[in-house]
Amino acid sequence: MMEKLKNTVRKIKLPDPALLELAQARLDNLTKPQGSLGRFEELAKQVVSITGSLSPVINKKAVLVIAGDHGVAEEGISAYPQKVTMQMVLNFLKGGAAINVLARHINAEVQVVDLGVAAEFKPNPKLLDKKVARGTNNIVNGSAMNREQAIRALEAGIEAAERMIENGYNIIATGDMGIGNTTVSSAIASVICKVKVEEVTGTGTGIDQEGFKRKIEIIKTAIQVNNPDPCNGIDVLAKVGGFEIGGIAGVVLGCAAHRIPVVIDGFISSVGALIANTIEPKSSHYVIASHSSVEKGHRVILDYLGLKPLFDFDMRLGEGTGAAIGINITEAAVKILNEMATFNSAGVSEKNE
Repeated sequence: MMEKLKNTVRKIKLPDPALLELAQARLDNLTKPQGSLGRFEELAKQVVSITGSLSPVINKKAVLVIAGDHGVAEEGISAYPQKVTMQMVLNFLKGGAAINVLARHINAEVQVVDLGVAAEFKPNPKLLDKKVARGTNNIVNGSAMNREQAIRALEAGIEAAERMIENGYNIIATGDMGIGNTTVSSAIASVICKVKVEEVTGTGTGIDQEGFKRKIEIIKTAIQVNNPDPCNGIDVLAKVGGFEIGGIAGVVLGCAAHRIPVVIDGFISSVGALIANTIEPKSSHYVIASHSSVEKGHRVILDYLGLKPLFDFDMRLGEGTGAAIGINITEAAVKILNEMATFNSAGVSEKNE
């Protein structure tokens, strides 16, 4: 137990800063005023440093939508019933959800990973069964899961990422599905970022003001009851987390170990990246933050991780929807680096000195 996790973490190294200089020199020599493509240039450099290649290739794209149920849903903290997790997984498999539409738009594969849905599914090539349990325990009464289950969730995420990487996918986006997951995400964010629960809690799927106040009280109770160690990512995940959050953290660690860019989605995905960072801080260098969501805790986490989102479209759906667009922007940045002519090759005069 835990060997997979230990070996993966051991493989994660800091990207080579010398590559950033070489990528900058290449960008500065392209037929444009220096720095005129702004964030596209920053992003291209990041992909160079992640992959270790001055001509990185992005041609096989995957979105891993990781699903799990939450025991805390019985407290009525969501506008939707728990069975929606199972129903949405079926929708993903049929290709009818927002993430399927956006994945088709960018020509990416959607793979659903069941880490803890409180239902059973028929075998499906688009569904990877890594179920740890049928949902977590209610965090108001005690730990969401035991330590072994937390490690299993992390390792399942690593395995899901490695499976895609072995099949030639060279950029991976993370998505999530799980009724109740903004509640546990706010708990994790509050604990690790050491901020008040109110600063990282939103209305999730759209609960009313009364429900919102109750949600805050439930999160505070859960933190008090479980007393997670903010410096120990596995402990925080086990005590107040969720299986899909552990899975996303595993995907981040797996991609970092294999030098594959991982594009995170919104609040839930950023919490997965936060757990990964707590386990191994170097993993954050391999993360591309797609967007800043409406959930106020999302910005707190991105600031904590030192990640700058690519866009802000007032999104709060999850599923990997923002991350799919993030892949598209990343692919565009890499094409600029690889396909634009240099001043020399195009016969264009450089700036007067």
